[in-house]
Amino acid sequence: MENESKNIFQSVKMRSENLKAWFGTHEVLHGITLSVPEKYVTAIIGPSGCGKSTFIRCLNRMHEVVPATKVLGSVYLDAIDIYKNSINPVNLRKKVGMVFQKPNPFPTMSIRDNVLAGLRLQGIKPYDAHATVEKALTQAALWDEVKDILNRPGLSLSGGQQQRLCIARTLALEPEVILMDEPCSALDPIATAKIEDLIQELKSKYTVVIVTHNMQQAARVSDVTAFFYLGELIEFDRTEKIFTTPKNRKTEEYVTGRFG
Repeated sequence: MENESKNIFQSVKMRSENLKAWFGTHEVLHGITLSVPEKYVTAIIGPSGCGKSTFIRCLNRMHEVVPATKVLGSVYLDAIDIYKNSINPVNLRKKVGMVFQKPNPFPTMSIRDNVLAGLRLQGIKPYDAHATVEKALTQAALWDEVKDILNRPGLSLSGGQQQRLCIARTLALEPEVILMDEPCSALDPIATAKIEDLIQELKSKYTVVIVTHNMQQAARVSDVTAFFYLGELIEFDRTEKIFTTPKNRKTEEYVTGRFG
């Protein structure tokens, strides 16, 4: 088991070092140092308001989009500090994509145009748009369901299909990291199962970080789990260890449902 732990962490895709974040004068992250292993699923768990969503928004510099926010510390993508002045946040978000809590397809766009929207916003014109759409929708496990209705509005799809469409939109950009902020919280159990199966498939090509309140989901889909509490990283380890033999008493109390 110890060798397996070393194998997971031997290749780090992203790393935060002493990361602090504020909303106005309120400090919501208190010096988070955390390594995200490459091509694995990292779950971020913890009670509401503990800084989970803020943390992953710092990983692609979306936190700074909100007025009166501040970030200190470092976040590295491979060996590059993404908070250097020379880094263009828009280009960064092509490499570090985000899937949000509520499915957000563009309401006036067709399924096809929703997939291509991210590329167009980046000023990228694919050589073969249809092939790009097919590839992204196939990776998002949606192609077979929508291949004959690509001109229909994205909003005509079910909630679970809309979320997979948003994942396809992210995949079309060919990111290196996919951040998911409670991607199943608005979905029914069947749609949730499809998203969870998809996450397992995606980690063969992508590094995935998922925020979830659902302990069972974290246990099912992730390889490593970080437990946040009141803006601090309490414990980070292989998911199996976090849920069976955590080192910290707070972690044990949270994963067993005694608080949170």
